[in-house]
Amino acid sequence: MRQIYPKDVWILFTTRSIRLFCYGFLSVIIALYLAKTGLTEKQIGLLFTLTLAGDAGISLLLTTRADAFGRKKTLLFGAGLMLGAGIVFVITNNFLILIAAAIVGVISPSGNEIGPFLSVEQAGLTNLIPDAKRTHVFAWYNLAGSLATASGALIGGWLAQLLQDQGWSALAAYRFILIGYAFGGLALTLLFLNLSEAIEIPPTATADQPKKTLGLHRSKNVVLKLSMFFALDAFAGGLVIQSLLAYWFYIKYGVDAGTLGSIFFGANVLAGISALLAARIAARFGLINTMVFTHIPSNIFLILVPLMPNLPLAIGVLLLRFSVSQMDVPTRQSYTMAVVAPDERSAASGVTAIARSIGAALSPVLTGLFFSVPALFNAPYYIAGGLKIVYDLLLYREFNAVKPSEEIK
Repeated sequence: MRQIYPKDVWILFTTRSIRLFCYGFLSVIIALYLAKTGLTEKQIGLLFTLTLAGDAGISLLLTTRADAFGRKKTLLFGAGLMLGAGIVFVITNNFLILIAAAIVGVISPSGNEIGPFLSVEQAGLTNLIPDAKRTHVFAWYNLAGSLATASGALIGGWLAQLLQDQGWSALAAYRFILIGYAFGGLALTLLFLNLSEAIEIPPTATADQPKKTLGLHRSKNVVLKLSMFFALDAFAGGLVIQSLLAYWFYIKYGVDAGTLGSIFFGANVLAGISALLAARIAARFGLINTMVFTHIPSNIFLILVPLMPNLPLAIGVLLLRFSVSQMDVPTRQSYTMAVVAPDERSAASGVTAIARSIGAALSPVLTGLFFSVPALFNAPYYIAGGLKIVYDLLLYREFNAVKPSEEIK
């Protein structure tokens, strides 16, 4: 990132970092918090499923209209939803109210992106940078997010632990973390207000527009096909979202909140580094090859985690998994931006992200069911890893021949 980029690029990097810090901050304790409020494992899984399902609906509504409605306005609306959801989760433990807030608001149980932000920010960034630098900038953008998630997980976990050591109840300590999450939504609002018109679609892209479906025209078939594959990958990933992994380590090994924060700090730092390395690998081997052939080893490591005989080995294999797990992320994002027209970018990123949200939304409830049956406690790891490998092979077969412009010699 030595090149001098416009102010808007740095604002979007900052909002990404704050948002992912808040997501990591929350993800380590959210399942523990809900359990302390009296929710069962099945109810927690259902709540997370409805959270991700609601995200899919809200994101579909916002991202497919963002280019016409305004990208800045869309980001501001999303920040308001994040602030509102955080406040509701702080002030009530009523299951039905929590469900309503989870569906309409922006709460991340995974530590990963949720809401309309990623799609709209990527479209804006693509306006601001040359095509040749897109994957490179996206890699740094993902590194910033991973490091922020890691820091949030570390600080959130240990802060909850330290507050309890000072005599706070576990419930009060976890609620304090939720207050911090709500303040993150406020910070995003203030930063998004400073974005310029440069992130909006170019005026030339709005002339003589063909009829659109979900904000797409020329690239509709490619985007819908990508979306189907991404939904399969996300369904598998939703079985092992970070908050549920934290709960698995808590139940299986009795790991406390502070140690969980440290584990996922290391995991997300490694994930961020892997995303940065992806740009160099993609420049040599291509975006699709990088997406597939770094993802398969990651999924093999995922399957191996519950097979480890003790906690140190389980953590070690999990960290190995994270060390290569995110190389497909900036490459996937860059590839999607590369194969669509400028006035389809928010919609294309939004539709593929929504497909991922829908896929991910279906699976936490299954993990909750698996966790409630001792014989199936480890099943999410095996199913997730296996399905992700199937996704990799299908993606390679279908898109290996579809090259972005910078890879066409």
